[in-house]
Amino acid sequence: MTQQPALPDRPDDSDGTESARSVRHSPPEPADPYDLGGALYDAIGLVARRLRHSRVPGELSLPERSALSRLAGAGPASAAELARAEQVTAQAMGTVVNGLETRGFVERRPDPHDGRRIIVSLTEAGEGVLRRKREARGRQLATVLTERFTPAELQTLAAAAPLLERLGENL
Repeated sequence: MTQQPALPDRPDDSDGTESARSVRHSPPEPADPYDLGGALYDAIGLVARRLRHSRVPGELSLPERSALSRLAGAGPASAAELARAEQVTAQAMGTVVNGLETRGFVERRPDPHDGRRIIVSLTEAGEGVLRRKREARGRQLATVLTERFTPAELQTLAAAAPLLERLGENL
């Protein structure tokens, strides 16, 4: 791997300390997918941990939100299908679905094509809680983006968002 030239630092704050915006890691060379993969893993993990730790009591857990999001996007599914899609055990997904059903966010019904299967679908309450969660997290991220990122950085993140989604869908 070739050495990347050092990027110039941003100017210091007026008090002589470096601003939080100037403390950045150099991006890996785009031609090296291994370095990029490691950098993305670290960065996405940090964002996920920070969002997870800022959880408010009564909010959805990450597995609950993932299950609701999948049902909202892909439509009704069996608990086993949800488990496969989320890469968790059927038992773990069963626990998640039970909790969501108890709170009125999903409902179970027999599959109209195969009475032996049970299909889980999103309720209006589930759609509402998912929408409110997305809006709250969106506001949280928007605040940080507005306060801590330049317009050029915002454009870069806007271009990267669909690529990150595609990356996640292909894992």
